[in-house]
Amino acid sequence: MSEFSNYLEAKLDELVTANRILGRENVCDAFGHVSIRHPDRDDRYFLSRSRAPERIEVDDLMEFTLDGDPIDQKGRSPYAERFIHGAIYAKRPDVHSVVHNHSMNVIPFGVTKTPIKPILHMCASMGCDVPVWDSRDKFGDTNLLVRSMDMGYDLADALGDKRAALMRGHGCVVVAESLRLAVFASVYLEMNAEIQLKSHLLGGDDVTFLSEGEVEQIIGTRTSFTIERAWERWARRADRPYDPEPNQDNFS
Repeated sequence: MSEFSNYLEAKLDELVTANRILGRENVCDAFGHVSIRHPDRDDRYFLSRSRAPERIEVDDLMEFTLDGDPIDQKGRSPYAERFIHGAIYAKRPDVHSVVHNHSMNVIPFGVTKTPIKPILHMCASMGCDVPVWDSRDKFGDTNLLVRSMDMGYDLADALGDKRAALMRGHGCVVVAESLRLAVFASVYLEMNAEIQLKSHLLGGDDVTFLSEGEVEQIIGTRTSFTIERAWERWARRADRPYDPEPNQDNFS
């Protein structure tokens, strides 16, 4: 097996762990999905077949073109909303991982006039501006699923250069330059939503959020150790082994 094949195998194993973590940490339930951009081809990505994240195995992972076409389907059924991933990868060359989920505490912020804002220092990765995408604005009454590239591109445009975007009545999308950061940001986005809801119950509109300067400093001083510390805990909780993040230089 070549060095790249070993590296790709490690990345796919990491993607399995990411799915298990998102399920264990109540970011995904039976639904939701996470992908990675192909480490050697910017025009491809890997995403599981349609299956609950907590049950995904490496054989469930499929390779897709950015248009959502499977490279070798092998009789497996893909997610209907795979177009979210391809459209974002096409629009955002900096993104190497995409998470779509239906985090329950996040939903209220996509259907009310109350914006979600960072409230805890660990949640700063979400940024200060989380836009809301409403599929009805352009596509009218639908079942809210992103079932075409046109819908995927419209969502990607609403996301812009941000870390996350809420999807009205549906959930959210979180993106990052690495899989572990995408998972980290997704878990803490859900946590921030829960804390913010509780804070509004206590203080109404009198809630103190992180300032833009604080968010910038927190993100600027975050190290890989922070991400790895969280990943190790979450991987163990999901009954997955902990391995340091795969680095292609270590496989060459």
